[in-house]
Amino acid sequence: MAQEGVDLTREHLYYTYIASKREALYGHVLDYTGDPRLMCRSIKPLFNFEPPATDEEIRAASRQFVRKLSGMTKPSNTNQAAFERAVDDITQAVTRLLASLETSASPKNREIEAERAKARSAARFVRPSV
Repeated sequence: MAQEGVDLTREHLYYTYIASKREALYGHVLDYTGDPRLMCRSIKPLFNFEPPATDEEIRAASRQFVRKLSGMTKPSNTNQAAFERAVDDITQAVTRLLASLETSASPKNREIEAERAKARSAARFVRPSV
């Protein structure tokens, strides 16, 4: 029984170490099930805004998603066609998704949400005074 407690403590320390490294490297922490607690900061919610998301915004989010999954910011010439095909496929899927989603909530205002994001960012990156 005592050994089990030690093993759990080691496991907790291991996951804490890994989580801190992931946060430093990727900007988010994974919980023990592997699900991201935070979304990639570059991919923004697109649903329920007034005015609705533009085709350019959807494509930009799709490109960020493919970059994240592939681990490449700029694919090699060999992978360029596959990369662009993936961006096109995701763009079409997201467009269909956004068109089919329904909500009873009133649309969010882009300017207000941008201000809130700036405030969250400012709070997150506060420099301690010396």
